[in-house]
Amino acid sequence: MSDFSPILRRLLPGALLVAAGLSATTAQAQTPDRKTAIGVNLSYLQYQGNLGGDFGVMHFPLQVGVGAHITRYLSPTFDLSLLGNYQKYRFTADAAPRNEFNAKIAMFDLGLKLKFNNGKFIKEDAFIQPYLMGGGGFFVANSEGNYLTFNPNLTATPGRFFNQVRRPEVFGQAGLRFRLSPAVGLDVTASQHYAFTGDGIDIDNSSSGKYYDRFLVYGVGLTAALGKAKDTDGDGVPDRKDKCPNTPTGVKVDVNGCPLDTDGDGIPDYQDKCPDVKGLAALQGCPDADGDGVADADDKCPNTPAGVKVDASGCPLDADGDGVPDYLDKCPGTPSGVKVDANGCPLDTDGDGVPDYQDRCPDRAGPASNKGCPEIKAEAKKILNEATKYINFDFNKATLKPSSYTRLNQMVQIMNDYPDYSLSIAGHTDNVGDENYNLRLSYERAAAARKYMLEHGIPAERIEARGYGKTKPIADNKTKAGQALNRRVDFDPYLTGETNAAEAKYGPAPSISELKAEGKKLPGKKTTGTGARHSRKAPAKRK
Repeated sequence: MSDFSPILRRLLPGALLVAAGLSATTAQAQTPDRKTAIGVNLSYLQYQGNLGGDFGVMHFPLQVGVGAHITRYLSPTFDLSLLGNYQKYRFTADAAPRNEFNAKIAMFDLGLKLKFNNGKFIKEDAFIQPYLMGGGGFFVANSEGNYLTFNPNLTATPGRFFNQVRRPEVFGQAGLRFRLSPAVGLDVTASQHYAFTGDGIDIDNSSSGKYYDRFLVYGVGLTAALGKAKDTDGDGVPDRKDKCPNTPTGVKVDVNGCPLDTDGDGIPDYQDKCPDVKGLAALQGCPDADGDGVADADDKCPNTPAGVKVDASGCPLDADGDGVPDYLDKCPGTPSGVKVDANGCPLDTDGDGVPDYQDRCPDRAGPASNKGCPEIKAEAKKILNEATKYINFDFNKATLKPSSYTRLNQMVQIMNDYPDYSLSIAGHTDNVGDENYNLRLSYERAAAARKYMLEHGIPAERIEARGYGKTKPIADNKTKAGQALNRRVDFDPYLTGETNAAEAKYGPAPSISELKAEGKKLPGKKTTGTGARHSRKAPAKRK
């Protein structure tokens, strides 16, 4: 028998490289799409025959053989395999007529494999895949060994034999395949081979006339599928099993080739912004608990009542920006920045019907016609309007006469009673004398009245004093009576913050406070005398 070892040694590394390369593929080994597989294995052989046997006995060092096979997929249950195995074997008997032999053994068989991972007993892609195989083939062996020949005197003559065996055989095999990857499996097998040998052609040179040569072969090896299943969308699921054959590239799919939908909301994970929570297609798979059209993850107001219009953040619309949503806002047109109550209406602290933002006196009730401020009572108005008749000065001076104190005290009281008002004091003269002198005198007289009220507790910012000289007469200066009327000091109240009453009546003129702030002196020539003639403050008259 020729030595098969060099050929198989050359084939084995290439087969191993093919198996390793195929392990990176994604198709399942031996399916209708990939029907051909190749495999290589290492084997260990045990013998049973005329000289005895070593079934179940391990000899060391191990005598390891090699094998290979090609398998063709027939159906989920059956495969057809072409197998080959080569083994060097040495046998030594403890007691026998022929006590030892060496053999080079090759077996070539065609087998039908019965698979249990056919989907009926075990899943096709199960990790452990048991199978059975049976078939027949050809047994080849070259053997040599020692023998003894006994003569009639029972004298033994030693000799040596050389046999060549070329006989048919049958075999049966049981195996387990471990699925290492979709394309590669690890096979562990045990098979028994029965060669049809006879007298003179037995592997052990037997002359018994019986067929005793049997062999147990244990194997371990790798099997790799060849070819590639048609997979149009490249998702790893062959077209014949792919229920979603047009899946976009790179999308993870399930066993049916359909994009994964972890939360089961009908929106595949690759399109689902919330893949772990059931959601709506309109929101790219994200939930919307309050149904306002804004995903919960982006919804700053996740409990908005049904039917309420919302903005991009999911909060109820607040068109006027007052912090009260439109659906609760009873005053939806409130100007920006205005403080409102719980109903979205402008605050009205004093309850006078004039909202605070329009109310010059938000803490004191007053009519809208007076901008929400209390109106000065008629009696007080009369005192102010007629004050000019009772405020008198020494001739050609800005010195208040004592007769003026009573009316000034009344005006102090009015200013205390109406804290939302300011007072304009305007001084006037007749046309007699130098114009600049008269202007200065009108300022000084207004200043004298102002000073008196300041000394009686009225804040400086609430009283403005200015002079107009002879420019604003109210009577004819051609008569003494007219000149007397023109020499006057007017007292006009106005709501603080509104236009100064004197300027409204007579036009603009710098006030004493403005002149002082600018570091300027009173206009005109200095008069003959200023100041109050009283030596002590007159008490303020109370109502």
